[in-house]
Amino acid sequence: MARNLEILLDGGRFFEAPRWHDGRWYVSDFHRHVVQTVDEHGSAEVILEVPEQPSGLGWLPDGSLLVVSMKDHRLIRRWPDGRVTQHADVSRWCGGFLNDMVVDLSGRAYVGNFGFALDRKSRPTPTVLVRVDLDGSSSVVADDLLFPNGAIISPETRTLIVGETFRSRYSAFTIATDGSLTDRRVWADLASATDPPPLRPDGCALDAEGHIWSADAGSGRCYRIAPGGAIVDRIDPPAGLRFFACMLGGSDGRTLLGCAARGYDEAIESESRDGVVTMTRVDVPHSGLP
Repeated sequence: MARNLEILLDGGRFFEAPRWHDGRWYVSDFHRHVVQTVDEHGSAEVILEVPEQPSGLGWLPDGSLLVVSMKDHRLIRRWPDGRVTQHADVSRWCGGFLNDMVVDLSGRAYVGNFGFALDRKSRPTPTVLVRVDLDGSSSVVADDLLFPNGAIISPETRTLIVGETFRSRYSAFTIATDGSLTDRRVWADLASATDPPPLRPDGCALDAEGHIWSADAGSGRCYRIAPGGAIVDRIDPPAGLRFFACMLGGSDGRTLLGCAARGYDEAIESESRDGVVTMTRVDVPHSGLP
């Protein structure tokens, strides 16, 4: 379906982890090392510097912003009064950079890591999903995940779905009352597709019909995926760019935000200002978390 794609924000290096919260968008810029906000009219403000590269974003019950600091494997907390402290150090669980994250309504953060040195083109290695509780303590809640990347929690807060980029699948878990994960199953198998070719799920969002909008790190497009893996819609990025993340939000939940860049390579993108945040309208609104 042809859609009108507008540029909301430009001049970035590598935008990631878009979130809609309290009437505005939040987004990390990996290679500028900042988190910024942008309203629906494109007015932007840097709110936090993260020297070791920001990624996943989420909020605690008191309104504190949690930010993944990728290279030193930490979660940083920006309190409502503007103070910035360390929330957790999860280095012992990480086989590569810390990455995307989803935070539940009680303040439990589920965060993935690369599992290997992607920047050195090492062989992909399975890794774990870590839960960080409200007091900053951490534990492994799932293992044998191949690049856990982009996660959502269903609106009734009983299901967590996480993308495995290098397995071309979404895996689902039941969330127990204590925050542990059980009943692992495949939510969508994206590895056997031929049209489009196998997808590599990246940043994603859940809609009210239970479908996932996912950026495909392989093709650079955004796809709407039904449970089981059927592709039912697609959005192409601006010419010369690739989508690496997307999120639903806006005042009615029907704006799909996309984060697009030329590529991931830090050596290239750290000198570029070609990164953009796009927006387009979709029919089915946002649901769940983030």
